[in-house]
Amino acid sequence: MVPLADLFNHKTGAEDVHFTSTSSHSESDDDSDNSDTVDLDADSIGNKEPSSELDCSSVTGDDPSVLEMIMVKDVKAGVEVFNTYGLLGNAALLHRYGFTEPDNSFGIVNIDLELVQEWSSSLFSSRFSRARLSLWRRLEYRGCDSQSAEYFEISSNGEPQMELLILLYIILLPEDTYRKLDLAVSAKNSHKGSIDTILSEKWNITWDKISEMRADLLLTESVCNALLWLADKRESLYGSSSIKDDIEALEKCCTKERKLYHSLILRASERRILEKLRTYAAVGARSHSSLKSIQREPKRKRSKRS
Repeated sequence: MVPLADLFNHKTGAEDVHFTSTSSHSESDDDSDNSDTVDLDADSIGNKEPSSELDCSSVTGDDPSVLEMIMVKDVKAGVEVFNTYGLLGNAALLHRYGFTEPDNSFGIVNIDLELVQEWSSSLFSSRFSRARLSLWRRLEYRGCDSQSAEYFEISSNGEPQMELLILLYIILLPEDTYRKLDLAVSAKNSHKGSIDTILSEKWNITWDKISEMRADLLLTESVCNALLWLADKRESLYGSSSIKDDIEALEKCCTKERKLYHSLILRASERRILEKLRTYAAVGARSHSSLKSIQREPKRKRSKRS
């Protein structure tokens, strides 16, 4: 069945077939309570480790596990049928399978923690930066891990990972607020909610509303400027050429030049995400200014009815 699955090309989020693993624990195929059904992508099928139960079935003739191929949509005759390797961005597709998709909407851009530390060191002392990072970790926040590197993800719509926003916010806290938060963390056994308490006091809102508004509250002008710095620094890794240059080169590139073609696809898609990150930061700064203006406005007194 695995060679059959490999016959189909991949299309992200638009597959025509699903491969389903069905394990039956009874003699009756109609007993739905005793069967487990799991949808598999092509990557799962190819990497599935053989089990002792499966090895035994080849000897005894029993078939406790069945792999089914199911059409999930109508496909016209003569049209290519696609499978999926999962909802993967171009970086993952290129790394694992050696190709990219021009219109992939699941792309992400990674911002390394080292890059954040470089930004912090450009403004503050190393001791200051280490203390703020330590507080962030004591609040039980972490980035994503890949081997020995820690990083943050920027989604395809340009929205940064919440943990990154919180780290930037903590680094930029005024000293007295930082001391207060540091003391609160040291005094509590549970660190969860400490940053929410700081935000709720600053904005005079109840804690239960924080979860919905937290991203907006974190997007101070300084945090947004930090995001812009990170976007520019991350894009500098692509060299002196602009995204316009990359798009023009992609249009002229032949698909037979596989390495260059897929490299340009990845560069262009990631740089578009960085553009969206800049837009996110600019809009966030304006929204934060509006929140501050609303906060400063005096409450209107209702006129009493005579």
